[in-house]
Amino acid sequence: MEAASWHGLPLAEEYDVVVVGGGTSGSIAAIQAGRCGAKTALIEKNGILGGTMVVAAVNFPGLFHAWGKQIIRGIGWQIIEEVARRNGAVLPDFSVPYREHRHWEHQILVNKFVYSTVLDEFCLAAGVALRFHEMPAAAYFENGQVHLVVAGKTGLSLIRAKKVIDATGDANVAGLLGCERERSGNLQPGTLMYAIDGYRFADVDRNALAELYRAESAKGNVLITDHCPAQVPFLRELEAGGGNYMHVTDIDGSSSFSRSAAEIKGRQAIMRIYQFLRKVPGCENLKVAFIANECGIRETFRIVGEKRVTCKEYTDGHVWEDAVCYSFYPIDVHQHDSNTTDIRPLSWDVFPTIPLGALIPKGHDHVLAAGRCISGDQEASSAFRVQASCMATGQAAGAAAALAAKRDVSVRKLNSDELSALLEQHGALVPGKSTLLPASQPL
Repeated sequence: MEAASWHGLPLAEEYDVVVVGGGTSGSIAAIQAGRCGAKTALIEKNGILGGTMVVAAVNFPGLFHAWGKQIIRGIGWQIIEEVARRNGAVLPDFSVPYREHRHWEHQILVNKFVYSTVLDEFCLAAGVALRFHEMPAAAYFENGQVHLVVAGKTGLSLIRAKKVIDATGDANVAGLLGCERERSGNLQPGTLMYAIDGYRFADVDRNALAELYRAESAKGNVLITDHCPAQVPFLRELEAGGGNYMHVTDIDGSSSFSRSAAEIKGRQAIMRIYQFLRKVPGCENLKVAFIANECGIRETFRIVGEKRVTCKEYTDGHVWEDAVCYSFYPIDVHQHDSNTTDIRPLSWDVFPTIPLGALIPKGHDHVLAAGRCISGDQEASSAFRVQASCMATGQAAGAAAALAAKRDVSVRKLNSDELSALLEQHGALVPGKSTLLPASQPL
């Protein structure tokens, strides 16, 4: 974006660090930058922090532990512990490794209200300026700084930052700044979380359910992507009272227009599910008790970074020379044209790492990415896009941005040892630097 286009807009505010996106990674990035003493702002399009964990109701973060050891701590873990102290989460016994193919046993169900409120408190305590109901409309470089034109309820305003962190999930700010981005040929589907009640599972006739499904699916009234793989479709959903099993396919959440289409398709899928299940004997009074405010998006754009995490490097547990955090999750590629998922558990004692270079758009000095839009291929991204890893990359980005702003240097020229020491000072675990201790039982 040419600076001249916005010369008539007065400068509203200046910051050391601006984080765009108050979700899983962005909130942590802002807290870390603020705790480092940087004047920090957090721009969030909604009126609440938490992103996918709150507005998309994917409120079961993981994985913080691997093979009986804790590999992600720091600010994200401090928040989880605080939520648990306020009875907003129950921590499983992480000292017992999860059983094969059951990685979800180490995920943590958190109360969305308690979690979002704790995020508010941590941000405010760190001196972060919370700018809700704003989105970037344009961005450009001028005089070695990033200028953001943000759209809010009263119109446009111009803010300036020494460093900016793109935590939008879709690399939106990186795109506005002309950073190179990539996307996969077939994007993974989204999921709209929902809950159902008003029926008695014990009264459901499984044979009638299976027969009705065959008839309704033949008519196109219900789709295979509306349910998880099962011998009797929708039986698992009825037993669980809803969940995250459906796939919203052929969507792209990277722009407002395409994201709108994704939201509509998600609600259409829930309506199909609702109308179908009410025809099932035992479910005549079934109702949709809850749907998330937003469709959960798994994949859109990723930055092309100074370094790129590939599936092989991820699954081999490659330790990068500039590693800033661990990540741990199986390869988890949701298929774009079915209800299946390609899940490949990691080998025993493998601890994947994420380099600082994967957080830096190639050739740029003042921009970092955090969360699922960091640099990597589709398979590696399917693993490092989960919440605990996003929190870890958020903390790394926040520390790097604050340090680079303080030193007035490019994010590409940071002293690796100084950054590692800063992260460890704030409780993070740095590969090759920090000692991994055995996981403890919950308090």
